Amino acid sequence: MNGQQAPHTPPTVAIPRVYNAAWDLLQRHSHRENKIAYIDASTGEQLSFGQLKHQAHCFAQGLKKAGFQQEQRVLLCMHDGLRWPVVFLGCILAGVVPVAVNTLLTAKDYAFMLQDSRAKGLIVSSALWPQFENILPSVATCEHVYIDDDGSAQSLSSLIEDMQPLSEPAHTLADDVCFWLYSSGSTGSPKGTLHLHSHIIQTAELYARGVMGLQESDVVFSAAKLFFAYGLGNALSFPLALGATTVLLDKRATPADVFHILETYQPTVFYGVPTLFASLLAHPSRPDPQKLNLRLCTSAGEALPADIGKRWKDAFGTDILDGIGSTEMLHIFLSNRPGRVRYGTTGEVVPGYALRLVNDEGNPCAVDELGELQIQGPTSAIMYWNNREKTKHTFAGEWTRSGDKYSCDAEGYYTYGGRSDDMLKVGGIYVSPFEVEASIMTHPAVLEAAVIGMDDEQGLTKPKAFVVTQPGKSLTAEDLKQHVKSQLAPYKYPRWVEFVNELPKTATGKIQRFKLRALST
Repeated sequence: MNGQQAPHTPPTVAIPRVYNAAWDLLQRHSHRENKIAYIDASTGEQLSFGQLKHQAHCFAQGLKKAGFQQEQRVLLCMHDGLRWPVVFLGCILAGVVPVAVNTLLTAKDYAFMLQDSRAKGLIVSSALWPQFENILPSVATCEHVYIDDDGSAQSLSSLIEDMQPLSEPAHTLADDVCFWLYSSGSTGSPKGTLHLHSHIIQTAELYARGVMGLQESDVVFSAAKLFFAYGLGNALSFPLALGATTVLLDKRATPADVFHILETYQPTVFYGVPTLFASLLAHPSRPDPQKLNLRLCTSAGEALPADIGKRWKDAFGTDILDGIGSTEMLHIFLSNRPGRVRYGTTGEVVPGYALRLVNDEGNPCAVDELGELQIQGPTSAIMYWNNREKTKHTFAGEWTRSGDKYSCDAEGYYTYGGRSDDMLKVGGIYVSPFEVEASIMTHPAVLEAAVIGMDDEQGLTKPKAFVVTQPGKSLTAEDLKQHVKSQLAPYKYPRWVEFVNELPKTATGKIQRFKLRALST
């Protein structure tokens, strides 16, 4: 062992060969049928575990009555609300494969996904219907459309309220395809990522129970939406596996929304992303932490700057467990743990997974050496749909390539070093954009920052910073450069600083550095 590779731990979840993930999640609650499973923060409506089970089984029966066959696909484009888990689980009960997609995309994106997936059906929120209305005539495979909820014969209600519950689930196997997620597209075209029935419960047992210690008594709120792999675990598979109550919000979570939910519904667990935590800390009307009931927070999507984690702990008395997951691995496989948090690192390997770091030559990295992170574990997607070349590149035998650069110390803590395609080579030495960003973030006038590489007059790559300042704070480029120079090796400071009102991000909060690079060419 060289300190950077964890030994493989066999999965701790025994899953039978014949297995339906939705049936498992819904059958677990016979003793808590009257307990609240979901609360819609926008309307105040609630759904008990018993109601969720009944409606999901009715929806599954509705799909069968409509003629859907096992393994056919349904595109699911809905705002987070009480119908989302009903539809997702109902599809799986019927053996139909839900394809959950981002609700903030364009009609062009949806046309691509409908054609790429060859979905036989579309289930869409009424507010999102205008994005689909004009593209559906060109999608020959999409034969059924259900809208939530416009009162028509083709409304989603008709597929739930007029049906008797399905008596037993479709005969599916643990290794059958269960659902798809499309990648966020932060580095290119979205890719349909195929996950199995066994993956949902594996993530819940290995991370939610094993690392977070999630319990039936918890109330959880995820700023990340259900269509996102991070949000799907946070707000569906984790609480349903363990009997916790979930608060849903049908719109983008602003700091005011988050604080309102934390005060009103008293979540014990809050799942966020670094940019949101930074905005919450900068909000002028932060509540008294004594009015909240938080015991734990998690962060993913981007590496959490140490300064944000420390300031959050000081402000609210609760640690943020920074972790990394991916659409390809479904949820978090590397994370800080309660009582063992080291801010500035992404923590330790989640039991049940194995990690390795390899250098540019494909050889194992030494302790503290930067290399590409690769993952082995029971939740790796089986392929990208219709994309053989990228499938072969990413899913290399038992190992999945993350595209992230990491180093690992002798104690097994991993430190993020940027995306493989974001790494900068300055003066022949690799520079991590994230390291420079983390330094910039320690300046009290900075709210957010992103660093890319830009060529100087000699064609040599140097760091460039895009910076969003705190409301009401002023800062000069020269002051920020000096601040970074005081913390990092001189060659790492940003040669250019551009102040912007906001950073371009995906709907899941990831900074789109390729757009910043395009602005700098």
